[in-house]
Amino acid sequence: MEYRIIAKDGKRRRAEVQTKRGTINTPAFMPVGTLGTVKAMSPDELKDIGAEIILGNTYHLYLRPGIDVISSLGGLHRFMNWGQPILTDSGGFQVFSLAAFRKIEEHGVQFRSHIDGSLHFIGPTEAMKIQGILASDIAMAFDECIPYPSSHEYALKSIEVTARWAKECKERQNEGQALFGIMQGGMYKELRKKSIEDLLAIGFDGYAVGGLSVGEPKEEMHEMISFCAPLLPVDKPRYLMGIGDLGDMLTAVDAGFDMFDCVMPTRNARNGTLFTSRGRISIKREEFKFDKGPLDPDCSCYTCKNYSRGYLRHIFLSREILSMRLNTLHNLYFYQDFFRKMRTAIEGQVFDLFKRAWIDLLCRDSTHNASE
Repeated sequence: MEYRIIAKDGKRRRAEVQTKRGTINTPAFMPVGTLGTVKAMSPDELKDIGAEIILGNTYHLYLRPGIDVISSLGGLHRFMNWGQPILTDSGGFQVFSLAAFRKIEEHGVQFRSHIDGSLHFIGPTEAMKIQGILASDIAMAFDECIPYPSSHEYALKSIEVTARWAKECKERQNEGQALFGIMQGGMYKELRKKSIEDLLAIGFDGYAVGGLSVGEPKEEMHEMISFCAPLLPVDKPRYLMGIGDLGDMLTAVDAGFDMFDCVMPTRNARNGTLFTSRGRISIKREEFKFDKGPLDPDCSCYTCKNYSRGYLRHIFLSREILSMRLNTLHNLYFYQDFFRKMRTAIEGQVFDLFKRAWIDLLCRDSTHNASE
């Protein structure tokens, strides 16, 4: 994997991540395909809207269908018919957030499956082995993601465990697979600094910041985003994990982050909340019943070019499967287009204007929705 900065506008970076399966233009948003599918979307549709990389999850794929199944069917790319880059999360977050029971041990975590309660163990060795079998282009080191709030003592022990596991992952890095380390440390700046120092001493192909958007106030999250970014190497990709709110991503790109993932556009689509250039829309609203206009007049996606708001409201309220597909296609197109425009703004040295216009829109949108 190679990382090349094409343009800068202050701290913001317009770059390329080159892998054997294709180039990822950054800043980049990665649609989430946890179980080997981006919900309601086909691989061809993802390519058509401009997605260059998607995310899969070690924990979920390990439990179902199982790595023996995926291995026998040719690896994750062939299994899901996706020929472009895939990043696999190590499963650390899911082990700590979903497992019915967990016990941290020296070399990993014993846990019970959230599916059937069966007992399992995943540590650095297992996480790297699973990701090797999945044959993703970018693997993530196994880490401990702590909840908010957490005590300083707990957060300190956590970064010590994360550093030890990161070293074990590096020692077991799969040939031909990039490996990113994950900074932790909760809301404690000195622990965040210590965490990245530990990772830099090991050396990774890219660096991620985890443990944010876990319940902390927005102000604290944004402060930590701005604090963490300059601690990361300038010549490696910077990945902010699990962040998908437009305002949060603008803050992060402003600070110098490159890569993002979140279920927000797909989950909101299934619930009838759609992102547009004029603010969010709840498609189930009565006002759209006779609306002949497109969802977003400024959008060029398949949904907006072919269907009215009135039709989208009808199929959503009727619980038609097509509603999930058309809504998801639009939201993911919107996110990819938003990132395309961010890259263009950085290249043109006008990111400040771009950010200001969108923050103003998001503030009006938030006020409008709060008043309803």
